[in-house]
Amino acid sequence: MTTEPLAKAEAAWLPDRATARPRLPSGLALGVLASILAGLWIYPLFGAFLATIHVPGQAWPFSFAAYGEPLTSSGFGRWMANSLVTASGVTLGVLAIGASCGYAISQLRFPGRRLVWFLVLASFFVPVQALIVSHFVLMNQMKLLNSWLGVILPQLIAPMAIIIYKEFFDAVPRQLREAAMLDSATERQMLLRIYLPLSGGATAGLGIVTFVAAWNNFLWPFLAVTREEEMNVTVAMDMISGDWLAVAIIVSLPVLLVYLFCNRRILQAVTLTGSVKG
Repeated sequence: MTTEPLAKAEAAWLPDRATARPRLPSGLALGVLASILAGLWIYPLFGAFLATIHVPGQAWPFSFAAYGEPLTSSGFGRWMANSLVTASGVTLGVLAIGASCGYAISQLRFPGRRLVWFLVLASFFVPVQALIVSHFVLMNQMKLLNSWLGVILPQLIAPMAIIIYKEFFDAVPRQLREAAMLDSATERQMLLRIYLPLSGGATAGLGIVTFVAAWNNFLWPFLAVTREEEMNVTVAMDMISGDWLAVAIIVSLPVLLVYLFCNRRILQAVTLTGSVKG
């Protein structure tokens, strides 16, 4: 038995030595550049943290006492809870509305479907700040100011979520829908059991980005809430006793943890958003 065919097959699988040379210099340069940029990004945060724990003129120059007073402030827990509830409500609402509308525009055929899709695309170019006055008047007429619902509802306008979900649902093979229809599945069952599980990555990424944006939002919670006990922590920061820099670090800690543990999902969502815009 000749070994020539085996040798040819092995040669086909083995990479060419000329093309398999490790590109160590370029990879090393990129690694060094990335490390420098990461250091420049984290230096202000690290410097701010050191400024809050440094105590000059003492034998032990570091102390976390600056973080104790804000945490024990009388309204701090209430304000953090308000931010958590409103940010979570905005996230769930945006995902539910985006998935439902995206599914309807993508998979259902109804009169005015193209007009609805055009309005969604057009609303994407309207800045939310331009709607602040109308939002305030509407929430005032509905008696929802100084409430969690009044903070949540105007932030549910997120056409980007609808656009991303619609593009994902368009890419789902038509055979899956036809098979589900043969099994007498309803539209709700198809959305919950087929389309949403297939778009799990997009849902996770959109949820994280929406939560972070809602947590950091200042303008609308500042206008919609005037009672101290109903304020979000981003609005009530100047009323928290203690070192202001330490307060800012504590308030930004949930967002920082989200970025650290969910950075892949955030990058995926940003990539999806950029591809849709392009």
